[in-house]
Amino acid sequence: MPSDEILLETEEKMEKTLRKVEEDFHGVRTGKASPQLVENLRVDAYGTSMRLKELAGITAPEPRLLLVQPWDAANVDPVRKALEESQLGITPQVDGKLIRLPIPQLSEERRRDLIKLIGKLAEDGRVAIRHERRHGLETLKKEQKDGKITEDELSLGEKEIQKLTDQYVSKIDALVSGKEAELLKV
Repeated sequence: MPSDEILLETEEKMEKTLRKVEEDFHGVRTGKASPQLVENLRVDAYGTSMRLKELAGITAPEPRLLLVQPWDAANVDPVRKALEESQLGITPQVDGKLIRLPIPQLSEERRRDLIKLIGKLAEDGRVAIRHERRHGLETLKKEQKDGKITEDELSLGEKEIQKLTDQYVSKIDALVSGKEAELLKV
């Protein structure tokens, strides 16, 4: 495999990791109602585990209220149960076929806990990025050992992979800063 393909594959995996970190951050409550807060929550319905956004419409008609409306009335109870079991700390209120999620103000202690959670999610992302770097470097070294790329291509590839690693880690750091600022807003 040419070094260009290895670099491209490594970058694609790092981009996928960055998207996963962003998705994880959307699930962290900031005191403001956002459908992204619950849309990827897993719900047991139809004999399988599905994401909430596949089972219901989710809207935020007010800054502190989410409305979840399952498309099938039979899914109201499984959706309610999944919301109660989630780590969001929000108690769902069932109103017929509609589920209301009032978003309470965050306490200072809860904000600190959420900032710690964001730090952990970010560190998991950084570890995954470094894992992709290691995998890319090992692939390059194997290709050089097999005589498929030259020593110069190996050296250049190593530098490029490190540059990609630094770039994606800094993107994760920027996401952390943004989410922390969002959490600290009163």
